Amino acid sequence: MGNFSDRGVKGSIDWKLVIAYLLLIVIGWVNIYASIHSDGPATIFDFDYRSGKQFVWILTALGLAALILFVIPAQFWESTSLPMYLMVLGLLVAVIFLGLEVKGSRSWFEFGPVRFQPAEVSKITTSLLLATVMSQQSFKIDRLKDLMLVALVIGIPMMVILAESETGSALVYAGFIFVLYREGFSGWWLFAIGMAILLFILTLVTSAYTAILVIIGVVFFINALNEGKLNWELGANIAAFLLLCFLPWIMEKAAGPESFLEKVKPLYVLIGIALVSIPFFVIKGYKSHNRFLSLSSLGVVAGIMLVFSTDFIFNNIMQDHQRKRIEVLLGLKEDPAGVGYNVNQSMIAIGSGGVTGKGFLNGTQTTFGFVPEQSTDFIFCTVGEEWGFVGCLVVILLYVFMIWRIIADSERSREAFTRIYGYCVASCIFMHLFINIGMTIGLMPVIGIPLPLLSYGGSSLWAFTVLIFIFIALYRREKKYY
Repeated sequence: MGNFSDRGVKGSIDWKLVIAYLLLIVIGWVNIYASIHSDGPATIFDFDYRSGKQFVWILTALGLAALILFVIPAQFWESTSLPMYLMVLGLLVAVIFLGLEVKGSRSWFEFGPVRFQPAEVSKITTSLLLATVMSQQSFKIDRLKDLMLVALVIGIPMMVILAESETGSALVYAGFIFVLYREGFSGWWLFAIGMAILLFILTLVTSAYTAILVIIGVVFFINALNEGKLNWELGANIAAFLLLCFLPWIMEKAAGPESFLEKVKPLYVLIGIALVSIPFFVIKGYKSHNRFLSLSSLGVVAGIMLVFSTDFIFNNIMQDHQRKRIEVLLGLKEDPAGVGYNVNQSMIAIGSGGVTGKGFLNGTQTTFGFVPEQSTDFIFCTVGEEWGFVGCLVVILLYVFMIWRIIADSERSREAFTRIYGYCVASCIFMHLFINIGMTIGLMPVIGIPLPLLSYGGSSLWAFTVLIFIFIALYRREKKYY
């Protein structure tokens, strides 16, 4: 180690990542001003309005960044990850009882003119503790004890945040699955989660029969790929699946007057066939040492259970505003003046921007305040209206560059803690980006989540600044002497 020389500030800090961060906060600040300029601020620095206040948040955020990079030792974050996690978890619980209720969500502390949201900070402490746990030499992702520990680290704050009715912030935690995948977690779990979401949507939009038929078809297809060979049994399975596809039509045609088939639903016939066939495939997989066949067959049972629980989850567990947003998103209901108003106005604003936009401060949707929460959750539609497709592309590419840079630095890291934490940071940014932009263009339900570094708000800006600059500091510690 003594042969390595200190590279100094210039050579040890990832300045490209820092520049991407700075560009995004400046773009956010300018667009916050654009979104509120019609309310009367004299200049962008008017501290009575959000643009002036955001400038203060930016200055303090830069101070935090400097503190993390040049004052706080990088090893501090790993050594204090558990007490910080527990402290923030305590705040998450306390805010449910002592916090300020904002739009049906009790997730804010208020101290005079300052509001603080513990859910934003919890992403940092969860990432740090997750990196601490998973970087231990004895840790194995495929060992049940270790997997359960990781599930608790992620799941406990996620459940508490859900109890605050902060669905958007809780959904970000699902992104940690990408971190687990990088560290050796089976990709089939990602596939299973995707299938669960698909079955839930299909059951709501089409029918339980279609959803169950899809899970049977997918399991059949992946088993055929796994076998990798053609034989008579494969042909028989294809014929059987096609028969199930046409079963409702066949039963309708076969049912005559006063026939018992009129009283039998195709769904129950399909379930009966599936439940009779599944034990056969499980036993076959066991005898032939084909564990994949046995597990995937049991996956069909899990899929059927999910399909039949969808109505209960949708009608009894989800809150009324969540149901309405999903119904509007999936086209089950039209409500352009109600829960669909924000998204409808947002899409009008983005679409009206065209290729190059209407120009700075010239957006009509923005100027006349048609889009609610335009400086916070819907800041992206200001970019779309005033800067057009080109502006949207620049912003998205800056985020993509930032995520890519964090992942690239993580892969070059020699320490597991830095690598895992870097993937946590990239996952948090990606989930916010995906959900927020998806929300503004009508591909995701409106669940209230800021666009990192662009949306107005001190809690969000500080949290993402700390999240990102802890990683830069950790990477700097390694790069400084190599």
